[in-house]
Amino acid sequence: MTTVRSDWSRTVLVCAKCSKKLGGGFGPRGKTSLAKALRKELGVKLGRKAPIGIVEVKCLKVCPRGAVTVVDSNDSRTWQIVRAGAPLETVIDALGLDRPDLNGSSQVQHDSAILEA
Repeated sequence: MTTVRSDWSRTVLVCAKCSKKLGGGFGPRGKTSLAKALRKELGVKLGRKAPIGIVEVKCLKVCPRGAVTVVDSNDSRTWQIVRAGAPLETVIDALGLDRPDLNGSSQVQHDSAILEA
């Protein structure tokens, strides 16, 4: 077995099937997927050299209507449901993904107006 190093301090899994059903739902025009909108807002690129990994996964088998399922590696026992059209800044803060957290802080906050357990 071979190993590959990554610079990720945490991983955020975003359900691609939920995103596809919404046809985007995020960003300035509401046509961007949540994963892509989060990457752009945080300035995080794809790949293992990014400070965090925001990865779209095939299906998480929750399938909420009008929302996207998200799993954060810092709190993997609690999956989040993010409603379409939720302001990205609020989602970022609620998931604890704001820029200072990219440097290693692991504090997670939940905003029940945007996210549901």
